[in-house]
Formats: sequence, C-alpha cells, structure tokens
Amino acid sequence: MPLDQDPVEDSAEQEMSFLDHLEELRWHIIRSAVALIVLTIFAFTQVTWIFNNIILAPAKKDFPTWRVMCQLGHAIGKPDLLCIEDIPLELQSRFMTGQFTITIVAALVLGLVFSFPYIVWELWRFIKPGLRVRERRGTRGIVFAISSLFGSGIAFGFFVIAPLMVYVMVNYRISDMIKNEFDVTSYVSTFVTLVLGSGLLFQLPVVIYFLTKMGLVSPTFLRKYRKHSIIVILIIAAIITPPDPMSQTLIFLPLYLLFEISILISVRVERRKKKEEAEELLREQAEQG
Repeated sequence: MPLDQDPVEDSAEQEMSFLDHLEELRWHIIRSAVALIVLTIFAFTQVTWIFNNIILAPAKKDFPTWRVMCQLGHAIGKPDLLCIEDIPLELQSRFMTGQFTITIVAALVLGLVFSFPYIVWELWRFIKPGLRVRERRGTRGIVFAISSLFGSGIAFGFFVIAPLMVYVMVNYRISDMIKNEFDVTSYVSTFVTLVLGSGLLFQLPVVIYFLTKMGLVSPTFLRKYRKHSIIVILIIAAIITPPDPMSQTLIFLPLYLLFEISILISVRVERRKKKEEAEELLREQAEQG
C-alpha cells in the first residue's frame, strides 16, 4: 500500500460496493436539492422585493454602480461622460403566464446562487474520501475558494456587467422609428445569463488548477497564448460595454487579472507535482536499494 494513503479510510472505501457509492451520492444529491428547494421557496415569497431591488436595480439611475461612476466623472472633470441621467427601460409581459413563469425562474436562480456553497460542500464530501492524503492536502480550502470566486463573479456581473449591458441595449437604436420595448422574459433571461455567466467565468483559476493537476495544461502553454487571451478579453469587454475606454477597462482588468492568477496557480501546481514525483522516485530507489 502506498505510504501516502490512509489505511483506515482506504479499507472503508474498499468495503463499499458500487451500489453503496451510488447510495451515498444519492443522499448528497437529496440534501443539495432540499437546500435548493428551501431557498427557492424563500426567494419566491420575496419576489416583489427581489425584482425591485435586485433584478430591476441595474436599470435605475440611483444604482450604486451609476453613483460611483458619476462621482468618478466629477473627480476627473467629465461628469457628462459618466453621469447617467435616465435609463428609459420599458418592459412588457406579452404572455398570459409570462410574469408567473419569470417569477419561478428568478426564484430558482436566486435559490441556486445562495445554495451554491452548500452544494459544492456536499459534492466535495462525496469526492474527498476517494482521494489520497496527499491529494486532500493539496486541495485544502477548495470549497471556500470555489464559493468565494463564485460570489465574486456574481458581484462583478451584478454591479459591473449587468448595468453596463442594460444601458447599452436600452440606448442602442438603429433608427428613431424603432422603439425599444423589451419583454420581461427577455430582460430577466439576459440578466441571469450575465450574472451567472460571470460567476462561472470566475471559476477559471479553479479550472486551471485541476487541468494542471491532470497534466492537460501547463504554465508554458498559458504564457504562450497570453496575447491571444488578451485579445479575447478585449473583444468581450468591447461587446458588453458602452463605446468608451473607461467602461471597457472596468471589464478588462478583472478578467485579465483572473488569467494571470491562473498562470501563477498553474506554476505552483506544476512545481508541487515535480517535487512529489522526485520524492516518489527517491522512495522507489530507496526501496529497491
């Protein structure tokens, strides 16, 4: 038996059959589902407050992002550029069940956001017993890291990406004869996609960590395509922001910082892998000698 394995837990794992593992997984899924359902029901009961203060908030001129940008505009002497006077958003519900359906969707998404740390913890509880002691040591704090990155991404999507996208789409016109009147389902789906997508995008360091552990990427590979990543991030920033350098910079900097952090994480993982491989080689040589 390898020296880095826990004999007690390994024997317990070996005694579990495939059906036992499925049963264990089933209970982790059930507990996660219960947490999701409970928080979804709670969000459904608070739907009026949620729509006024969360979902529709980025379209209001007193939204924190717009207040900060206006203060920044006054600080640099360009209030006309960064101060938002009004966002003429008009929403309609064109389907009989439209508002009720979108209420359920919004409640479900918020339930998922708030239950995400617990769901990740349940998933980790299922995976952890199958790892070696050395592997567990290397992934210490992974639940906190994933949850923190997800929360940071949600905040970034809500306070930065969503309001900028709303402002651009509301004010974009190809003709004065065309009036922007959006369906509420279109608005909510776009809002959810941006915010949730941002939360998932912020998982990049975690993804790079595991890809490096599996040997699928390396720091050399990431550095080689750094210029390509900059171009992609700039394109994303240009698409989802108003056509001014300030807004594009607000989007570009955090995304590029995530990429650089991912490179540092990949470097650290690769060094640890080489160290462990060297220790394993010395151990084998000592056993043979």
